[in-house]
Amino acid sequence: MNVYDGQRLAALLEKRGMAPATDVADADVILLNTCAVRAKATDKVYSALGRIRRVKKPDALMGIVGCVARESGGDAFRRVPDLNFVLGPQSYHKIIDILDNPDTKLLNIDMGGLEKFDALPPMTKSPLVAYIPVQEGCNHCCTYCIVPYTRGREISRAPIDVMRDVKTAVDGGAIEICFLGQNVNGYNYIDENGVTHRLSELIRETAKIDAVKRIRFTSSYPTEMTDDLIDMFRLEPKLLPFLNMPIQSGSPDVLTRMNRPSDANQYIDIVTRLRAARPDIQISSDFIVGFPGETDTDFDQTMAIAKHIGYINSYCFKYSPRPHTAAATMPNQIPDQIKAVRLAKLDGLLNEIQRTFNESCRDKIFDCLFEGPDKTGRHLVYRTPFMQQTIVVREQNGHTPPMARIRITDANKASLRGEFVD
Repeated sequence: MNVYDGQRLAALLEKRGMAPATDVADADVILLNTCAVRAKATDKVYSALGRIRRVKKPDALMGIVGCVARESGGDAFRRVPDLNFVLGPQSYHKIIDILDNPDTKLLNIDMGGLEKFDALPPMTKSPLVAYIPVQEGCNHCCTYCIVPYTRGREISRAPIDVMRDVKTAVDGGAIEICFLGQNVNGYNYIDENGVTHRLSELIRETAKIDAVKRIRFTSSYPTEMTDDLIDMFRLEPKLLPFLNMPIQSGSPDVLTRMNRPSDANQYIDIVTRLRAARPDIQISSDFIVGFPGETDTDFDQTMAIAKHIGYINSYCFKYSPRPHTAAATMPNQIPDQIKAVRLAKLDGLLNEIQRTFNESCRDKIFDCLFEGPDKTGRHLVYRTPFMQQTIVVREQNGHTPPMARIRITDANKASLRGEFVD
């Protein structure tokens, strides 16, 4: 979501005749597109602002957009008096107002619903991967999550608007479409005739576009994985055999306190049905360790489901209290040293699972999507259908195909090595 918002902000500023600066000290406008999902992310924002204010031009406009802006509100101006604007994730298109009135301070953290999508100019050029939001906000209200506060309640976009963005992205050069939503598989739009439109329909319509080679979506809520969506993994070959479906914890007690109404058995049943529909499908997840009241037994249950599912790529975090969330005031907060031990143990298990899967890919051939050059410039980075980073030597003729058949020659925990197949 932040990548999408950043791309749209850049397009908005470029339409005003601006271009990206090569150095923050030369910039006329400096904005930080922010995430508030963890306390560490918020801390990084204010730390970065402290560094920037020391080197920026005196008349440069500086501000924050996104979830930290919504979380901090007017307090951001108190913490960093040099700020010129603070714009929430549904009002960042209002940045035009500060460009027109640079001598003012602009605070807008309104929950504008879907207004920003109508206000943003179309992107005339797209990267190979186009991120297409299908909804804003979330209704699940997990007790640890700040998203309902920063992005509001769940609103699904009209299918005609989503497909217009898809076609614009494809016309601009995109060949992979990634549908976005905090609860993307909960996409549910009811039109004026009372007809319900689901994510499976968007996938089906997008797959009809010849130029689209790959489709995926993130992030999924387990109980929203409906039969029609599971069927898409069986019916549509353009839909990648890879799914991010966070479970957060393997303990039913912890899941209850998190206000996540699915337990490990339900989750396993969903994965079983997905694998029946698409035998090669691989799953990734998010995990929170050290949630308030988490016992050793609770954590052992998380380890057990991680091993049982065999996640090939997951994100693990120590629980971080966030303002405006119920979990922040729960009793039995877990000491940080216990969180750190549990995080290291879970990371170790997941890293081994990932390494084993990567090594199982040796000698296999995949259709991979170009991502960009590596830091040295001597290699190219591609992504397999399972989203593994795959590194190949840049060909001497300089040709870089956007899609390529690559044979995997080596593997480690983090990435694969490969060679082009003629």
